[in-house]
Parts: sequence; structure tokens; C-alpha cells
Amino acid sequence: MISLLGQELVLTGPDVERYCRDWHGDVTTGALAVLRPRDTQEVAAAVRAVTALGLTIVPQGGNTGLVLGATPDRPSDQVVISLERMTMIRRIDPDDFSAVVEAGVILSDFKDQVEAAGLYFPLALGAQGSCRIGGNVSTNAGGLNVLRYGMMRDLVLGLEVVLPDGTIFDGLSTLRKDNRGIDLKQLFIGAEGTLGIVTAVAVKLMPPAEKVATALLGLGALSDAIVLYRRARRECCDLMSAFEFMPPVAFSLAQEAMPDLTMPLAANYPAYVLLEISGSGLVDIDDLLQRFLEGVMEDGLVLDGVIAASRSQARSLWMFREGMNEGQARRGPHLRTDVSVPLSRLPEFVEMAEAALTERLPDCLCVSYGHVGDGNVHLNVLPPAGLAADAVAERIYAAKAIINSVLDRFGGSISAEHGVGRLKRSDFLSRLSPAHLQLLTRVKQAIDPALIMNPGCQLNFGTDS
Repeated sequence: MISLLGQELVLTGPDVERYCRDWHGDVTTGALAVLRPRDTQEVAAAVRAVTALGLTIVPQGGNTGLVLGATPDRPSDQVVISLERMTMIRRIDPDDFSAVVEAGVILSDFKDQVEAAGLYFPLALGAQGSCRIGGNVSTNAGGLNVLRYGMMRDLVLGLEVVLPDGTIFDGLSTLRKDNRGIDLKQLFIGAEGTLGIVTAVAVKLMPPAEKVATALLGLGALSDAIVLYRRARRECCDLMSAFEFMPPVAFSLAQEAMPDLTMPLAANYPAYVLLEISGSGLVDIDDLLQRFLEGVMEDGLVLDGVIAASRSQARSLWMFREGMNEGQARRGPHLRTDVSVPLSRLPEFVEMAEAALTERLPDCLCVSYGHVGDGNVHLNVLPPAGLAADAVAERIYAAKAIINSVLDRFGGSISAEHGVGRLKRSDFLSRLSPAHLQLLTRVKQAIDPALIMNPGCQLNFGTDS
């Protein structure tokens, strides 16, 4: 491989280790080599070289995914192609409200450059300081602003992709309306690198939100969050950019990770909502939020609340939402789920799933939180401290089966925003209809007949299983 590509592009031996470990450090594997191309032509050359050697490819961006989609699992014949060196922002066009950016650009770096140009890119993730744009596309990333701006799929205008035979598909158009047949870029968004390697992306940009109002609200029940959301959706309209629900335990978990955090509300409530509205121009965001909260508190829908008086205070409120994830990670291996149900049935699902978990696994802690506005729930299960590794694994396996069983009754999805990867492959395949599986099979075989792209991710192609 070094003879085909040169020493500059190839890592072997101990240098590959950091590319073969998942984000949380729960899984460490291996790979024959890691290839680090610097531009699209080098990606194409790398793909051709791997194919010529009869090996397979695991594309990788920031390796921050949670379903092992970018983690190699067959060290004997897999090569990681990392996009981390492709960090050019090719252009930001304020008049076109668009940008073209290479796949290896870190999301937060891109957002900073866009902001410096007087614009806004709305994708917002906890991992935005590490994740990369190509991975955001390949996993169809969601995040905190889906309610207003949609998933990554809704922000992509065009793609440049290296196909499994080394051909470069140049679809980097920034046209908003282009109805010339099948929209091929959609095949690669959410495909997790199973059909090709995204090397550059054309994205939509927005006017910056000059005014932002953030509030943390205490509620009497999770079911009240749905009523509150319905009312906020009607009264705040499209200016509402985030509507997150959290349980009381979220605050103690966040403080375990960030001891300096101070609980902003005096009392303890059964449920909490983190609400944000934003806008610019002539709209008075602060007045809108004040009038909305006056109404819902008079009606008893919100029991207590605090409005951030500054951006730093708003950031502190969001730190509870972000810190609870770190707090859970500090407690060791646990089940992380990413499911979705019809919005109207979200409280019913959480209540039923948590009741089933409490009955079957009474020593485990359930932590349910997520994005009310899109029906996305992260129902995580934390085994008690001090258990042996096999006992922890048993509880995680049992908890997943319990949650998925309840989820199926609600017609929900096992993956709302994290993807399928290798971690959820069996759960994904067992729920596919014959027609759905047949279509996926035909697409895969048409684009990647040699089955070299990310074998074992999503489907069983290219694996022995």
C-alpha cells in the first residue's frame, strides 16, 4: 500500500490505534492501515489502491459516532480512510446563503468561519468540537436545532463523493430548486459510508439569530411538556429553535461532571423543559417569551422558570443539558438509546418503558431526555456501580430488549439521529420488511458490487455473518 500511495498517506502499526477506538472508549479494535488523503484526488487514489489489494474500507470523519459506524471490526482486511486532513472551506457565499466545505472540517470551526462572514449554520451537536462535516452528512446528524432547521439532510444542497471504484461524483451544486430527475445526493446522506466517501458538501446558510431568549421551566409532569410544546409551537411559531425535556436526575448527573454548576430553580420538579426562541430584525424576542410564559404560568402549565439574562447565563442553562451526558459517561458502561415515537405519544412511551425497566431491572437507573419537538427520546439505562463486567453487559442487553419491545408497540424507530452502524445492525435488520430490504440490497449491489465500502455497517454485506 505504501508503494501505491507513498509513505505520507499511510499509517501502520501503533499509529492506527486511535482510529480504532469508539468515542466513549468502550470498544477498541484494529485495522491493517489508516490512509489520510489530503484532497479528493488522493481519496480516489486510496480507494483504487485498497480495491486493487482486495481489501475493504471503513470511512472515518471525527469518529464521534455512537453506533460503531466508523469503527473497524475486521483488522485482517479493513483499511480506515480518514478525512481529517481535508479541512478546506472552499467558499462561503453570503449572497447565495451557501458554502462549500470539505468533509474533514470540524463542525465548530466551520460554524465560527460562517459566523465571521455574518451568517449562521444551524447544526448544533454536543460533539461539534470534534465531529466533522462529512460524518454529519453520512450519519444525517440531528442535534438541538432540528425543530426549526431540520436534520443534516435538510441543510445539504450538494455533495462530492468518491464512489467504490474510485470515480468522483461531482454534485456540488448550490441550487435550491433542481428537479432534473432522481436526487442522487440523497443516496449518500445517512448511508454511513456504505455507498461511497463524502469528500465535500455544499450547504445552506441562514441569517444569524441576533436575538436569543432561553428559559428553563419546571413542570408537574412529562405529559405537560407535550401540551406546552403544542402551545409554544402555536404562539412562538417558527421562532422556536429548541425544546428539550429533562428529568430531575439530569441536574445531579451534570453536577457530578461539572461541580461548579448551580441549580437555577429552588424547588425540585417532576419534569423540566429547556426552551429557546431566536430571531433577528424587527421581532422582539424577549417580549414574545415573556408574554408566552406569563400565559402558561397563569394557566398552571408551568410551575416555575428562569429566563437567562445574558448569553453566559443561557450557556450555563445549556451546560446542564450537555453535562448530564458526561455525568452518565463517568458512571461507566451503560445503555445509550436514540429512539423516536409519534410526538403525541412520547410521554406514554417513556412512562411504559421506564415502568417495564423498573420492574425487570430494579437496580438500574433510567434517564429519559430528548427533543420533544421531533419525538426523539434518549432513554439511557445505567447499571449500579460495582458490578462485574459480565453483569453490566447482561443488564445492558436486557434493557435494550425491553425498550425495543415497548418501542415496537408504538411504531417507533430504533434510531432517531445516531444512525445504525454496527451496534444496531441486528435490531435494524430484524425490523425491515422484505420490500425494504430488497430495495436496500439492490441499491448497495448497484453502487458497490464488490462490497468494499464499510462492510458490516447497517447491512450484512461483505461480512461472514
